Amino acid sequence: MRFGKSSLTPGLAGPGLALGAFALFSVHDVIVKSLGGTYSPVQIVFFSVLLGLPLATLMLMRDPTDGNLLPRRPGWTVLRTGAAVVTGVTVFYAFSVLPLAQTYAILFATPLLITLLSVPILGEKVGLHRGGAVIAGLAGVIIVLRPFEADGLSLGHLAALVAAFASAFASIIVRKIGQEERNVVLLLYPMMASLVVMGAVLPFVYKPMPLVDLGALAAMAFLALIASLGVIAAYKRASAASVAPMQYSQIVWAVLFGALFFGEGVDLATIIGAAVIIASGVYILHRESRQNVSENRPVLATRTRTETGTFPRASQLGRFDEAPAQRE
Repeated sequence: MRFGKSSLTPGLAGPGLALGAFALFSVHDVIVKSLGGTYSPVQIVFFSVLLGLPLATLMLMRDPTDGNLLPRRPGWTVLRTGAAVVTGVTVFYAFSVLPLAQTYAILFATPLLITLLSVPILGEKVGLHRGGAVIAGLAGVIIVLRPFEADGLSLGHLAALVAAFASAFASIIVRKIGQEERNVVLLLYPMMASLVVMGAVLPFVYKPMPLVDLGALAAMAFLALIASLGVIAAYKRASAASVAPMQYSQIVWAVLFGALFFGEGVDLATIIGAAVIIASGVYILHRESRQNVSENRPVLATRTRTETGTFPRASQLGRFDEAPAQRE
């Protein structure tokens, strides 16, 4: 499945495609929240992976590299797989119990955490500018969480924080081993692990699902794949620095969809905190896009949104279209 050439001007094609892709991701999350009022996140993750595997398999068949399914870096692969499984459950739970805008605001801290983790894992040097942006962004997270208020911090907020950290950890590991590890391994292991782990827990939380809800899960899998392909197409048409910030457009959809479908409002603390987090993330993206600032560019290299292990990552799917020489 390929996106044709856009009729937009070259400068707008990439960001425009990214905006559309992240809008589809937001619709995906609305379905997660709708189902989360009835079903356990374990059940939602399990069926999301189960229904998404056929689509993922079609993409995996395009991998031209020789080899088997044994990881070349097993330790890092296990860690990344575990992080992806944890992210899937926690992020789906957060969407189920928190307002959409709050969940997105906390998940937007992922680039900040990627920057922090790049120091011990990639040996990245984070200077005063990016370090200050990380501190400011984490302050924005505290504003959203309001931990000192009686009704501020909840299990849902904790789940969103765990999801942001686990997703950042999974992403930074991909940056570390991505040039050595086969794309099939990077894509398949998190999905299979989610299927096995959630399948083991499923009998304890399972609720019968009518066809309409199974159809909603199938729609989720389809939306995730199309959105990932949209992100790939965006990065092929524009620089990472102009495409990556488009992920923050999801906060707009969160406000609109939250009000329209769930009767959610947005309080001042969430607005201020999200603005601080987004500004910090955009500044880090800007710094990484400059020469001689970052050797690894860990945030710019993360070409998708939160890693959940339930659908193929855009960063790996995109590499199926590259020649082998380009990957080395």
